[in-house]
Amino acid sequence: MKAVQVSTPGGLEALKLVDLTDPVPGPGEQTLEVKAASVNHLDLWVRKGLPVAKYPIILGSDAAGIVLETGRRALLNPSTSCGTCEFCSSGDKPLCLKFAIFGEHVNGTQAQRICVPAENLIPFPDTISFEEAAAAPLVYTTAWRMLITRGRLAPSEDVLIWSAGAGVGVACLQLARLAGARVIATASSDEKCERLKNLGADFVLNHAREDVVRRLRELTNKRGVDIVVDYIGKDTWGRSVQCVRRGGRILTCGATSGYDPAEDLRQIFYRQIEGIGCTMGNNKETLDALRPIFEGRIRPVIDSVIPLANVADAHERIARRAAFGKIILNP
Repeated sequence: MKAVQVSTPGGLEALKLVDLTDPVPGPGEQTLEVKAASVNHLDLWVRKGLPVAKYPIILGSDAAGIVLETGRRALLNPSTSCGTCEFCSSGDKPLCLKFAIFGEHVNGTQAQRICVPAENLIPFPDTISFEEAAAAPLVYTTAWRMLITRGRLAPSEDVLIWSAGAGVGVACLQLARLAGARVIATASSDEKCERLKNLGADFVLNHAREDVVRRLRELTNKRGVDIVVDYIGKDTWGRSVQCVRRGGRILTCGATSGYDPAEDLRQIFYRQIEGIGCTMGNNKETLDALRPIFEGRIRPVIDSVIPLANVADAHERIARRAAFGKIILNP
């Protein structure tokens, strides 16, 4: 079978389309014939080199396809855990010491076939395409846990989402609107701003040419927003602190521009700002996040669909922040 593999971390040249023996399911596993797999920013980090990754590794966390043992359509819940520790027992699966994400800690989904625990395969309705199903699990699970569970988003609250055209940003926008929040989204181009408006953002700011902090103060009558979603990191963190209200929450699930921003801690303790981190979610949160998709209330946004062999093009497009929504690979 064909698969996207990284043996030695590096640049785009590290991405190899390789021929591997078809996998054989182990105890409790089933085989998914992959019809679509998505590309996440996580893939770029693994390709460049992560201490937790064991190389060689097949990239990819999301997939949808046909379960060979049953013939059913299914998508993949992108993570596993021990299921018995104090964290798993309390619903905090991502805190499990044995927590693993496909394509980061173990071989991933960018292959023609994968063998995974049967419990990780979730049936999805015929009204959803394989591409839409593959676009959903990682980002919508993360967005749900970050906004709804840990962020405690309430109806009528104001939410700022930086670079909302990214996969997780689009998911946050859709879920926040579904929850009744007022959404202020940013993007780096007028084209992306227009698309965010069409998705339902109440206000859209072009952060490449607008003073986001000043505009936020105008839009909120100097109050600030209740929640800031910031997975950009170093480039935006200081402004996120300025944009959030007293007692507000800054939510993060990544740091694409850098993990070590300068921060004035006086702003944190004096204004009693909460910083809330999030990685993926538990099984219930995955099902909760997928439900409005399965019911047709929201639809995943797909940037483009390309052959598995062109995976380097996807990495390049994500790296220069040109994608809007998810890039899908067809094996």
